Amino acid sequence: MEIQFETISPDENSSFRLLHNPRLNDLFYWHFHPEYELVYIEGASGNRHVGEHISRYEGSDLVLIGSNIPHLNFDYGVQTDYEKVVLHIQPSFKNKVFSEIPELSSIFQLFENSQHGIAFIGDTKLSVGKRLKNIHLLPPFEQFLEVLYIFQILASSQEVILLHEQPHVNQYSKKEQERLRRIYSFIDENYKSKIAVDDVASLCNLSKAAFCRYFKKTTGNTFITFLNQYRISQAKKLLLMGKSVSDTCYGCGFESLSYFNRSFKKITKENPTAFKNKHFKRI
Repeated sequence: MEIQFETISPDENSSFRLLHNPRLNDLFYWHFHPEYELVYIEGASGNRHVGEHISRYEGSDLVLIGSNIPHLNFDYGVQTDYEKVVLHIQPSFKNKVFSEIPELSSIFQLFENSQHGIAFIGDTKLSVGKRLKNIHLLPPFEQFLEVLYIFQILASSQEVILLHEQPHVNQYSKKEQERLRRIYSFIDENYKSKIAVDDVASLCNLSKAAFCRYFKKTTGNTFITFLNQYRISQAKKLLLMGKSVSDTCYGCGFESLSYFNRSFKKITKENPTAFKNKHFKRI
């Protein structure tokens, strides 16, 4: 099972990254990232796969995942109409805020315990799930306060299940994680323009051939395949914002409309126009 390293940046004017109803049910996304993740899903039954823990959730799930713990997207294979919210917290926020403010000491301990992976059940899951579903409607400052309040609820809850008896330790070294982060950050900053494999290889102090072998072994994909997947993920966002297929194509770094259409269909199993039309028919 190949693992992906995901690079995450906070939302603009925010300390967090909040994803409201991200749809990944057709993608097997086994991945990890340094950020802590709180995920809530409702209206679905599926697999909870966090680290070495595998179990089944029914109807809904609320889980706090510690830093660098590999996990599968909770909506993988789900065919029902579901709601999903994902909240990412940077490790620096935990270490600089939760650890230094006495009133937040219980939240700091919650994040320490999250290295076990924590599932919340009962009234805690219901109340926090309701808050998470509405948090995207709040302005930034109220959203910030709501995030703190949510974590305070979780920190004081006894309705918890630890997914691992011992804190999970990621098999990837810090050096390996930092190398992957540099590569992914470079892609994130430059995907709109042409990217030469030689330029990315130089970030790792590797030759082009050595880099290609390293990237395939580490991520399970060739670099070009991964780059196209990343560009298509950005293209989907632009299409859902109402951008034309042509503007989306060139705005995501593709140099040919025909190649963009082929790549989009290969990855999503439908062409860009059909993807866009399907979304707007639902509105």
